[in-house]
Amino acid sequence: MSEIRRDIFTGRWAIVEEAAPVEPSHFHFKKVTHEPSFCPFCETNEALTPPEVFAQRRPDSHPNGPGWTVRVVPNVKPRLRIEGQLNRRAEGFHDLMNGIGAHEVVIETPRHDLSLHQLEPAGIAAVLETWVARIRDLRQDERLRYVVVYKNHGEAAGAHVITHSISQLLALPVTPRSLRNKLIVSKEYYAAKERCIYCDVLQQERRDQRRLVAENEHFVAFAPFASRFPFETMILPKAHASDFATLETGHIHSLAPLLRDVLQRLDHTVGSPPYNLSLHNSPQRRRHEGYWTTVDQDFHWHFDILPQIFPLEGFEWASGFYYNPVAPEVAARCLAEAPLPAPAAASAEL
Repeated sequence: MSEIRRDIFTGRWAIVEEAAPVEPSHFHFKKVTHEPSFCPFCETNEALTPPEVFAQRRPDSHPNGPGWTVRVVPNVKPRLRIEGQLNRRAEGFHDLMNGIGAHEVVIETPRHDLSLHQLEPAGIAAVLETWVARIRDLRQDERLRYVVVYKNHGEAAGAHVITHSISQLLALPVTPRSLRNKLIVSKEYYAAKERCIYCDVLQQERRDQRRLVAENEHFVAFAPFASRFPFETMILPKAHASDFATLETGHIHSLAPLLRDVLQRLDHTVGSPPYNLSLHNSPQRRRHEGYWTTVDQDFHWHFDILPQIFPLEGFEWASGFYYNPVAPEVAARCLAEAPLPAPAAASAEL
């Protein structure tokens, strides 16, 4: 019999199949191919992208030239633009504003033949450091309230044309509704119990072990109780922290191998599935009364990894429910038991 589970962080419901769980062997995905065709994101093609806004590169290299490790450029087809004024206004009962924000592409490696989970931990750490640096910089713009960090891997996850390993940042002048819902739930829980809801769930998951995927000294990965998607995984810091942008170098280098570990386990277990990775972080708080004043105490930043194994259908759109044919307990066990590639396991110890 299936179960209807409520997500404690959002109040969202998911139908989880228990009676006849789908096994990883039922899935087969065509691996993301890195064709040697022309790519504007490859090293030596820097002149074919907009000028970089940030880069990690060798001291002897020059901006907008070779010699970089991670490079950030404006999106050539931005959903929002940095130039102009918000001009908030009304149209009858409706509210609107100009499409002001920022849309940037993070080129995660100079090499076209590597995905994020194939990079060395130091390479993944460089990507994480870049996300931190860009969030800090974009927050200086008083018009912007939230920076969305996300990665689409595979065609079914939204990477329709680009096969080079990239992630993106989209800075918004408003707090997204999905994040607002989490902030409200976190605030109400803290007001009632004077504890962070994420810290409480994290403690329970580590004690229970059934949905635990991986952990190290500073971070934990587990399958959420009300997972929406097969093999959905959350990654959180063990110590309470509301703001990813305050992550220190030592913790970045602890997070990098764990993130690679989870992605490699997913790759091995399900066969290189398309996935979406997103950061859920505290918003930029302006100095006016009532704007998420307790977020440092009640919210806990985290990553969501959502494999796109089953497409959303009419039921999901019509009801707001999700149907997950793989119980998170099954998914976590499969991921936790997945053997990691020997070279990756060796390099993670460096």
